[in-house]
Amino acid sequence: MASNNFNFGSFFVRLIFALILVFTTFNPSGYSFFHWGLKSLETGFEPLMVFSGIVLLIGWIVYLNATIASLGIVGLILAFAFFGSLLWMVIDWGIIPVDSVQIITYVILTLLSLVLAIGMSWSHIRRRLSGQVDVNDTDEEL
Repeated sequence: MASNNFNFGSFFVRLIFALILVFTTFNPSGYSFFHWGLKSLETGFEPLMVFSGIVLLIGWIVYLNATIASLGIVGLILAFAFFGSLLWMVIDWGIIPVDSVQIITYVILTLLSLVLAIGMSWSHIRRRLSGQVDVNDTDEEL
């Protein structure tokens, strides 16, 4: 049975793991699974690379399944619209320079991590805000 003790720390842990997942998969620094895979096309695949790819794939499946299940398609569209318009706004205000592709890439990857962390946490957040219980939580005492 899942714990009802959800707090900011719980969200922060989910966010940290989402950041690790996203930035390990790809980041503009050149040190990511994506860049490692490009190099492996020339030199051949190694067992460690295949194992790492499977671990990342498991992480993506866990996060994406939980995010899609809790937010749904409409929720995902709204989350991406919210963060996309937020990014547009801070670029328009000059907070983020429009000519810095690397900075914009880091911000987009961070926003993607936020969407995944919110998706992993949404059932807890919704329960706190509305008092409604998910169908998956019916075995818990109310």
